[in-house]
Amino acid sequence: MNIRNELKNHTRVALENLQEKAVFSKFKIPEIHILKPKEVSNGDYALGIAMEIAKIEKENPIDVAQSIKEEIQVIKGVSKIFSRIEAVNPGFINFYLNPEFLEKKIGNILDEKEKFGNLFLGKNQKAQVEFVSANPTGPLTVGNGRGGPFGDTLANVLIKAGYKVEKCYYVNDYGKQILVLGHSILKDADAKYTGEYIDELAKKFKDRNDIYTIGEEASVSILNDIKKTTDGLNIKYDEWFSEKTLHKKGEVDKVVDILTKKGYTYEKEGAIWFRSTDFGDERDRVIVKSDGTKTYLAGDLAYHLNKFEKKKFNKVINVWGADHYGDVKGLTGGVKALGYEGLEIVLLQFVSVLRDGKPVKMSKRLGTAVAMDDLLDELPSDVIRFFFLQKSANTHLNFDIELAKEQSDKNPIFYVQYAYARICSILRNGELKNIDKNAPFNFSHDKEIALMRQIVRFEDIIEDTAIDYQIHRIPQYSLELSAAFHQFYNECHCLVEDEKIRKSRLQLLLATKITLKNTLDIMGISAPERM
Repeated sequence: MNIRNELKNHTRVALENLQEKAVFSKFKIPEIHILKPKEVSNGDYALGIAMEIAKIEKENPIDVAQSIKEEIQVIKGVSKIFSRIEAVNPGFINFYLNPEFLEKKIGNILDEKEKFGNLFLGKNQKAQVEFVSANPTGPLTVGNGRGGPFGDTLANVLIKAGYKVEKCYYVNDYGKQILVLGHSILKDADAKYTGEYIDELAKKFKDRNDIYTIGEEASVSILNDIKKTTDGLNIKYDEWFSEKTLHKKGEVDKVVDILTKKGYTYEKEGAIWFRSTDFGDERDRVIVKSDGTKTYLAGDLAYHLNKFEKKKFNKVINVWGADHYGDVKGLTGGVKALGYEGLEIVLLQFVSVLRDGKPVKMSKRLGTAVAMDDLLDELPSDVIRFFFLQKSANTHLNFDIELAKEQSDKNPIFYVQYAYARICSILRNGELKNIDKNAPFNFSHDKEIALMRQIVRFEDIIEDTAIDYQIHRIPQYSLELSAAFHQFYNECHCLVEDEKIRKSRLQLLLATKITLKNTLDIMGISAPERM
């Protein structure tokens, strides 16, 4: 049972009943939003809809809230879910979960195991998450690498929420950047890329001068290294899609023809322009240059036509760096011009790596920025992923290497993994056998109740994140669940002589273990049973 959906349905029924009774008459039932109170004392869920209705009905909000509360209370089954419902100033309705309902949910979790949290929100729709997609012209940087844990975790959340998801890396292995790579390896006047990796490639191609072919062959080698880096970050892509194939198959020419036939292009100064201003862009964009070469946008549009037309994705999410902000309107406008609406773009802000509080500016591998491999040389992927996921996408990320190395509660990933290992240790010592998920638990300690309340939030966390892509909610939840466990552990002894209490608390720990493991799995982080 999805508690919030049940509450939405009950609220809708209550409002319809009040309309039929002519208590309210002037409003159309608005969208019902279920709120999460900041303070535990204000319940597990809350409604603010009474204040919206009060404005329309010109009534006192607290009186409206009281009427809605009384109508919800008498709906069959509500008392089994909520032990208390209160109407409070200035017009909120607060709902408190029934401990007996929480106990039943714990029993369900013991049965569902890794399936706990699975939703049907996506209704088996096809979705693609494309992330990282850094040009194969150099090692993966920390800045580009931030998209790895984010995109991978977002895809995992969508899978949990009921989508059929593909994880994709778009390989820009065609055009100007490949030519520049060739020049850089030959170290001529048009060279741009520097670093240790360029010096190594220069040795490999020292007796050749076929610039573009050198760039192509070098990009393959670099891409293989990028694949090793993403493997090191515990990222497994379903597809590595080559831009070059689009040009070879005439797909880029095709997309230009389609836009032209639809009237979305014009010629100016020998170039072909896409009318992206028709779709809210600040300026029109060139898709074919005056020399006949196609721009990045033309290739990207051909790629996205492939996603929607051939692969039939219902939803496509691109995870980009914030430096690509200026490209968003051109691409989203082009996709709409082609007749599709399912494209969403998430922009990630920049990353700074700190050591002893000071920014680390560059690496030998690149000569210009910090390579992700440098970070992987110092830290396990679990730590890197957790730290990268902790900040919201629109927040600049300061990665503190010294904190990431610390083996204490100050380090958030250590705190979470230690909680999991401690749970496993207690369960081993408790030798829990003959689980009876239907047996009454009869929990009474406030820390038992608090832990159960945290556990059942997991489904809400998945649903919210699948809707708004606020991935930092996942590691934050793992910290809150771990904190609830530690508080329970400190006050509620599990290995007591009383068999009923002992078995109940061990089963609660098992439900905690299942939930924490599911959370770590979504983040692509290991769950160590010993530390």
